[in-house]
Amino acid sequence: MTSTTTLSAALSADHRARLMSLAHEVSFDVGTRLFEEGQRADRFWIIRTGTVALDLHVPGRRAAAIESLGRGELVGWSWHHPPHVWHLGAEAASPVRAYEFDAETVRTLCAQDPEFGRAVACWVGQVVAHRLHSARVRLLDLYAPYGSGGR
Repeated sequence: MTSTTTLSAALSADHRARLMSLAHEVSFDVGTRLFEEGQRADRFWIIRTGTVALDLHVPGRRAAAIESLGRGELVGWSWHHPPHVWHLGAEAASPVRAYEFDAETVRTLCAQDPEFGRAVACWVGQVVAHRLHSARVRLLDLYAPYGSGGR
């Protein structure tokens, strides 16, 4: 994937190295819920292998799948913005290997190094904008009388 939301496209080599120094490797079996909407967002992940599906709770219906994330993509942005509560849910759609980060530690590093913090904030902002667009299109496809209109 060559999206601007992937780690390699979003952060300089130096900033990637600083962030990755805080990572530890984790794995999830298919069907594992990484987080639920409304829960405390205290960590995030960057996918090494596999696929994570993001979903949105729809009252009276089954959760709507919003987007599938793959290699190099950020899973979770709610850790970056108060009140640090997940806005979506996430589930391993295949076996997943990922780098996991403690949100508080990363936020502290961002506060200590404004240049690094600005780079991370821009990256997370790009991810938020992309996810918002994906959610809009998906919900229109599911629930609008004429779908998303192909935009």
